[in-house]
Amino acid sequence: MKIQRIRIKGFKVFKEAEIQNLSNPSVFLGANGSGKSSLFDALSFLSDAVKEDAASAVSRRGGFKEIVSKGQTDDITFEIGFQNHDTNVTYTLSVGLDKNHPVVKKEVLRADACELMNFNKGEGIAVSNEEEYEAGKPKKTEEQLLDAPDILALKGLGQFRRFKTASSLRKLLEKWHVLDFDIHEVRLTRRSLADGHLTSTGDNLAYVAQYIYQNHPAIFDEILGKMRKQIPEFSDIEPVETVDRRVILQFKDRKFGTPFPPRHVSDGTLKLFAYLLLLHDPRPYPLLCVEEPENHLHPDLLPELAEEFREYANRGGQVFVSTHSPEFVNALKVEELSWLTRKEGFSKVSHAEDDPVIRALCEAGDPLGALWTQNYLKGGGIR
Repeated sequence: MKIQRIRIKGFKVFKEAEIQNLSNPSVFLGANGSGKSSLFDALSFLSDAVKEDAASAVSRRGGFKEIVSKGQTDDITFEIGFQNHDTNVTYTLSVGLDKNHPVVKKEVLRADACELMNFNKGEGIAVSNEEEYEAGKPKKTEEQLLDAPDILALKGLGQFRRFKTASSLRKLLEKWHVLDFDIHEVRLTRRSLADGHLTSTGDNLAYVAQYIYQNHPAIFDEILGKMRKQIPEFSDIEPVETVDRRVILQFKDRKFGTPFPPRHVSDGTLKLFAYLLLLHDPRPYPLLCVEEPENHLHPDLLPELAEEFREYANRGGQVFVSTHSPEFVNALKVEELSWLTRKEGFSKVSHAEDDPVIRALCEAGDPLGALWTQNYLKGGGIR
């Protein structure tokens, strides 16, 4: 199930915005403050609300006043359109205040023209014979009552297999992952393996490297091969367990025989290794959002990194990336790029493929990053 369309109303800088025909991968650029981080936070909000509840997702962000668009008092609404094989699935969630407490004002799930569930403040109806209905039998609905008005029906009903689409969508949203590597945390490696995936900050890098090294040696060798290709001085990495059962990474340089720990490794080398581990995960995230992957990396490495994101998408994951790098953008196809602009304080999203001039220039061989720096992406300023 892949995201095809996103509509956001009343969330942070998005008074009302819609993104259609999303490619995989999709890359978003724009000036500082244009809304790239807010877009990813909208997706993260949905994931948090499913994993916990709407009130917790609001609280994580400082309260309702901190996330509702400036000057707005209405509900916050998200509408996500998915492609699930031959079926168009649409999920709508509105969150607002009831006696100053965040509640689910509206939650609707549709598969093509069929409304599978419709809830308000923890009460609603849901189709109870979805598979039979798909086979041509009459639709049956049941009234459902959740434990609290801030709990999502997707979370409650999604635990039961008979609510097939809700169950699939719940599992999908719970595994959405927004990543913003902190090079300081990556270098220290303070956390254990957790669920076998890299955390959002990368602070369990050594433990994930050990997991891949021990359980997927062919993947680990492939990662090392790509490291050697991109960084000629690089020789090897080995996860080593210490006497107190911590895991540290030992790096080797072609010119020196003695291995050395991460504190003596350049930010770029460590960051590239972290991205390659992430993008060769044997269990890819259904949606991976990465903010500014170009940080700490030499511009010459960025075209290969863009291709790695593309390969990750081809292996089954969906990838959204934000960037400020023309070198990274140069490696993109026109259908993969969108940009965000602010007008009167609120953001809108434009798609490069929809601009006939940009499309024609790309077809003639002009790279997108160069067009960006030459101001062909109107409002998507480099600064």
